[in-house]
Amino acid sequence: MESLDTVLAAHRAYLLGWDIGAAGGPDLPTYRSDVPHATLNGVLRVAGRTPPEALVAARQRLHGVPRIWWVGPDSDAGTADGLVSLGAAEVARLPIMTVPVGAAADAPTPAGLHIAETTDLEAFVAAYGRVSGIPADGVAATIEREKAFTGDGTVIRLAGRLDDGRIVGTAVVWLSHGLATLYFVGTQPEHRRQGIAAAMTRAALDLAAERGAHTAALTSSPVAEPVYRRLGFQPVGEFRLLTF
Repeated sequence: MESLDTVLAAHRAYLLGWDIGAAGGPDLPTYRSDVPHATLNGVLRVAGRTPPEALVAARQRLHGVPRIWWVGPDSDAGTADGLVSLGAAEVARLPIMTVPVGAAADAPTPAGLHIAETTDLEAFVAAYGRVSGIPADGVAATIEREKAFTGDGTVIRLAGRLDDGRIVGTAVVWLSHGLATLYFVGTQPEHRRQGIAAAMTRAALDLAAERGAHTAALTSSPVAEPVYRRLGFQPVGEFRLLTF
């Protein structure tokens, strides 16, 4: 099992792949996609800077876009509370979860669902954008950033389609730092509670195994956490997501 430090480094590497701005150094890495969606712009850690210093620098780099502060185990102790004292609002607490790929539980693929790698970014981004809350006027910018994505790793996009070709489930597998990190695992609202998210996650784990990854990681919303626990994921840390 890879260390938590490795999991966090892989997470930073993925989000930095979206960056078109000033990423900064390891003490205050930031990423700016210019997509009007907070989680696609933000601060990844604060290490060796006081919260007031970090806030000034982050505001300069991220002015004009919605953004998130990811305050997790790789940030200095007290960072989250320090930012709150400066006016930040906590919007979520997300568990960081991992599973040994070979020990994950099976999940059946629902009848009529076909999961495969896709390069159809227009349909794929529209599908995950609807689930993730990316506004309609931000989808085109997200597609362009996906096309231009650069990072220290490999992105594989999995689409779950029905017989008529509609994408009802999505998952992004990020292969970096020797593990697979999952993003944009989601199901279209009208198709939920059919086992699609579990099947997409299981397909992502199978792909990770094929590519030689021994550990899979993700951050989970409270709603999805039971699905991941049933597959064998366990929490190893937590992010506090803050915004100003």
